[in-house]
Amino acid sequence: MPKVLRPIGHEERLSIVDHLDELRTRLIVCLAALVVAFGVCFWQNHPLLDVLNRALPSTPSTSANHLSGLTSDSVKAARGLAAAAAALDALSRSQHQSAADRQLFAAAARGDLEASRALPQSTPKRLPITIGIGEPFTTTLTVAAYFALLFALPVLIYEGYAFVIPALNPQERRVALPVMAAAPVLFIVGVVFAYGIVLPPAVHFLQGYNSQNFDILVQAKTYYTFEILTMLGIGLAFQLPLGLLALQRMGTINSRTLTRNWRYATVIIAIIAAAMPGADPVTTGLEMLPLVLLYLASIVLLKIADRRAAARAAAELAEIDDGLDSTA
Repeated sequence: MPKVLRPIGHEERLSIVDHLDELRTRLIVCLAALVVAFGVCFWQNHPLLDVLNRALPSTPSTSANHLSGLTSDSVKAARGLAAAAAALDALSRSQHQSAADRQLFAAAARGDLEASRALPQSTPKRLPITIGIGEPFTTTLTVAAYFALLFALPVLIYEGYAFVIPALNPQERRVALPVMAAAPVLFIVGVVFAYGIVLPPAVHFLQGYNSQNFDILVQAKTYYTFEILTMLGIGLAFQLPLGLLALQRMGTINSRTLTRNWRYATVIIAIIAAAMPGADPVTTGLEMLPLVLLYLASIVLLKIADRRAAARAAAELAEIDDGLDSTA
């Protein structure tokens, strides 16, 4: 294995068997990284599930109120009982009351105080429900697998890059290295954006829409799938600048192409945002906004790349002219 995983130069020539051995070894490394990450994620599944549950609104639904007995009215009642207990306690200490009345007021104050402590002081956090016997276990496995893939992504990208890079010449490596380094960064930025900006208002809007006409329950499998697919989709959508840069390197497009066709690009971005999970106006708008900004950033990026390409072409032309002049 160390022989296969050693750095391979561009000038080296390997047989098909050597390439297959290297590919097999790197796949084993990727699989080992995924297994280790999955084990850690499954071990720490409670914090991961808490992270996903944070987007749920804190106010329980009508069904949750009925099942748990915890309502916003009960919170108000607890505060009222505490205030009444304080007033009764003050009366029990008043010298204007008889001893028997003070004892009654003190007993009533203790009763109100105990009743107020028995009621909830804050609204509990909502939790998604499961309806199958094995659903808690299978859902936990699914969440752990998705997080394991996210955490093992740097290792997977490195192994893929290490396998492909020997086929590239030094000039191509200078282009490939920043791209390979930027891909996971953009993906993580997209996931963080989806988690912090898109999911909270999207979940609140979808769960609160016509809530007075529905008995709303949140199923764990559906909820986690929606969150994970949304984060995955936006993370992949954040690769837009790299895709456009690759097309520019292939000579398919340039910065002028993006500038001339920005209207069509906006329509395509809107279609992509609508195709992502949660096709409501709130989620679609929040998903569309960063894609438009990334498209504008791609125009700037391609303008810089076009200028550099033009400068290189001019330098090469000047070298050719100098060579012809010296020959003449």
